[in-house]
Amino acid sequence: METSTPVPSGDKAGTRSLLPVVAIALCTFLVVSSEMMPVGVLTPLAGSLGISEGVAGLSLTITGLVAAVVATVAPVLVGRADRRGVLVLFMCVLTAANALTALAPDFLVLAGARVLLGVSMGMVWGLAAGLGPRLAGPGRAALATTLIFSGVSIASVLGVPLGTFVADSFGWRSAFWALSAAGALASVLLVVVLPPVPVTGRGRPGAGFGVLRNPGVSAGIAVSVLVVLGHFAGYTYVRPFLESAAGLSPALVAAALLAYGVAGVVGNFVVGPLAGKSARAAVMVAVGGVVAATSALAFGGGGAALSTSVLLVVWGLGYGGVSVSTQTWTAAADPEHVEASSALWAGAFNASIAVGAVVGGAVIDGAGETAVMRVAAFGALCAFVVAVVARPRR
Repeated sequence: METSTPVPSGDKAGTRSLLPVVAIALCTFLVVSSEMMPVGVLTPLAGSLGISEGVAGLSLTITGLVAAVVATVAPVLVGRADRRGVLVLFMCVLTAANALTALAPDFLVLAGARVLLGVSMGMVWGLAAGLGPRLAGPGRAALATTLIFSGVSIASVLGVPLGTFVADSFGWRSAFWALSAAGALASVLLVVVLPPVPVTGRGRPGAGFGVLRNPGVSAGIAVSVLVVLGHFAGYTYVRPFLESAAGLSPALVAAALLAYGVAGVVGNFVVGPLAGKSARAAVMVAVGGVVAATSALAFGGGGAALSTSVLLVVWGLGYGGVSVSTQTWTAAADPEHVEASSALWAGAFNASIAVGAVVGGAVIDGAGETAVMRVAAFGALCAFVVAVVARPRR
């Protein structure tokens, strides 16, 4: 099948080759922070717009569904366009989407802004996920992939928790204004440090789905879908859970989420090198951590503030390695079609975020916060079982 294959940059040695990778990592940080910000500001956002927390959580669903569709077909949509120009354009779109979110007077405008954000996120994820090896060279592929997905983990540290602090201090709209300003700066940085990334071919519509015939790719995407669906069913509503089941104050919630985020960064950089050696082992370690933490939270009912915080750290350690390990699994299964498999992986990942958020919203409105954690634990456990029985390669 014909696929879009970007031409690797010529610089494969020296620290300069990692600067574009760091710029891409900043982009992943911002798109994930923008997508996940409603988690940290869910309660004040819902109160300000006069909607329930379950409805407010749909803002993640909207973004995730749009991003899923766009990411899946991103290589086909942009054709032979230089990936550098595409990334700059859609980081500008992200800037506008966050500004519109900050201005939203009601849920309808918020939903429109989140659609715009989903388009930007889908394009950035659909292309960035497979750019690391091409920018840094084959010898640094594992490091480049780890760095790019560190943006996802660091978003949990400086994104959602910081947004929670800003929202509690200055109002939830200020958090989105900050993201808008950061998006503008990231667009300028891409122009300065990212080299041209041309392509040598053009994928046909639907052709990218052919990589699913590879059982390793299918298994990697299945693991991603299950663990991400479960994770976001619970994590989207972690603030109400922490406030209700564990009895944490808003200040302690922010601190607990910060601890979770720091653990996520550690998990990314621990699991990333392991993924370069054994993608399957890395996936099992990452998903296993999510299973252990969410199961304890689900059936321990929250417990004391300290024990709940410890479990959040374990959750962060595990989930911090999910993105880099599952994407490495998918890429290793079919090295010749990395952009196509990465686009499908990104699409499935974001669709799972959307489904997880809406499932969690229905559960929390109907059965309460503890039931949401049980859904999270079940999804992660199913992902772990698939990882045990499957293989990245034949």
